[in-house]
Amino acid sequence: MSLMRVSLILLLTILIMACTNEEVIRDFDLQGHRGARGLLPENTIPSFIKAIDYGVDTIEFDLVMTKDRQILISHEPWFDHKISTKPDGTPVTEEEQRDFNIFEMTYEETQQFDVGVRGNPNFPNQQPMEATKPLMSDAIRAIEEYSAEKGLPPVAYNIETKSVPDEYGEFYPYPEEFAQLLYEELNKLHEDFDLFGRIIIQSFDPATLIEFRKLDDQIDQAMLVYDERQMQEYIDELGYTPEIWSPHYPLVTPEMVKEADERGMKVIPWTINTVMEMQRQLDMGVHGIITDYPDSAAVLR
Repeated sequence: MSLMRVSLILLLTILIMACTNEEVIRDFDLQGHRGARGLLPENTIPSFIKAIDYGVDTIEFDLVMTKDRQILISHEPWFDHKISTKPDGTPVTEEEQRDFNIFEMTYEETQQFDVGVRGNPNFPNQQPMEATKPLMSDAIRAIEEYSAEKGLPPVAYNIETKSVPDEYGEFYPYPEEFAQLLYEELNKLHEDFDLFGRIIIQSFDPATLIEFRKLDDQIDQAMLVYDERQMQEYIDELGYTPEIWSPHYPLVTPEMVKEADERGMKVIPWTINTVMEMQRQLDMGVHGIITDYPDSAAVLR
């Protein structure tokens, strides 16, 4: 971390303490978005480990599916032009990125693409490094082994199923297949690491949550929200109330938090990258913070 960034974090912390005239230590679920995207390449094992080093409670990541039905950690079902490098060493362009469709590629083919060496133009403090998109199973094993080796408490996992109804069968599996394969993989990992009780399944697509709930109604779910539709509309579509309401952070209001609480849901907004906004959200009563900068959020604890 740069000296300037450390100084900024300390300054913001002092300002918050001065303005609120109270302790800033808070009890909340600190979630590392795609690991620690602001610091290391997103959705990679080094990024997850970095987030653990900053004391996150939960690792958040995204899932897609390969042609050979391997569960791969990736935000897009293709290789994003901003971060990806082709096997020949040239950058993926915006015009061609969707042609590199992970749903039509084997896992082995995906490993020929780099997603870290170019850095990310949206995160100038991110440290570039060679990296590939990992399997979910490999990432969880690495995280569990690292935590045990360091004597750290096990983290939780907030797992997003990437799914768009108009693109079922083209870029994404159908929800029933996605839920079934994910549940089978989690069961295998649970046998080694006692995962259940530390898993959240989240999605913008209610269909994948519905299918997963049919398989296991004891695993917490989060409804991801980016619009101003009413809670009841989502609950009606799901047919049940999820454990977590996860809106884009500008949508959060004290009234929303109160309604969610009355419905028995925690509010965990995404993705908050300034200490001042994190503090504002916590003051409204949210139960967690999803951030690209777990190092910044750590100063609030």
